[in-house]
Amino acid sequence: MTTSDTGAADTEAADTGAADAGRHTLTIDELAARAGVTVRTVRFYGTKGLLPPPVIGPRRVGRYDGEHLARLALIEELQHQGMTLAAIERYLKRLPDDLSPHDLALHRAVVASWAPETVERVTREELGRRAGRPLTDEEVDRLAAMDVVVPDGDAYRVDVGLLRLGVELLDVPFSPETVLAARTALLEHSRAAARDLSRLLRDAVAEREAPEVRSLSAHMHPLVVQALLTTFQRSLREELREWLDKEAGE
Repeated sequence: MTTSDTGAADTEAADTGAADAGRHTLTIDELAARAGVTVRTVRFYGTKGLLPPPVIGPRRVGRYDGEHLARLALIEELQHQGMTLAAIERYLKRLPDDLSPHDLALHRAVVASWAPETVERVTREELGRRAGRPLTDEEVDRLAAMDVVVPDGDAYRVDVGLLRLGVELLDVPFSPETVLAARTALLEHSRAAARDLSRLLRDAVAEREAPEVRSLSAHMHPLVVQALLTTFQRSLREELREWLDKEAGE
């Protein structure tokens, strides 16, 4: 290898290191706060192999990124559904190694779809704890405007499963009106899709006995949810690509 080749390799390595440092921006305390868990929990998941190790930055401080945060959210959702740590470990091992935070969020969405609606009445302090971070009065007002929380006297009524999504939407530069309009569109189209799919399934099992119908329904439920998520993800990606291409061409 020539001197120039060595210099290029060193530069490339430095660039890669800088990219890693830029991507891994959370300390363990920040990661725990964002995920709504304790630092001890993060370390425990790490020793169990449920979380990949952090990147060691300056002063030997571990740095975490969006993948760690998304994986933590998935683990917490799996636990919420009643899975043991051993079962969660087996579930995570079956996932591809190169999943992005977006892919992990989709897996969490599939898991969360089985959770029943659990509306709870919580205090202002408890709302912040459930959100995984302190919430300002303005942020609570935005969550209320998006129908994520409903003021109830000196407390709030909230669907805990919906709260995590609402808190993530706080970081998106959209107005509550835009979020509500998007929610309405999703509800309308998902209800229409569910109605059409239910009609197709009913016709397909019309001649079968009730116990067999219930068994088939239980078997088809996760497959339909996964199909809907995958189809919507691809359709949205195509729409965004066409929009961005159009914007670039003007």
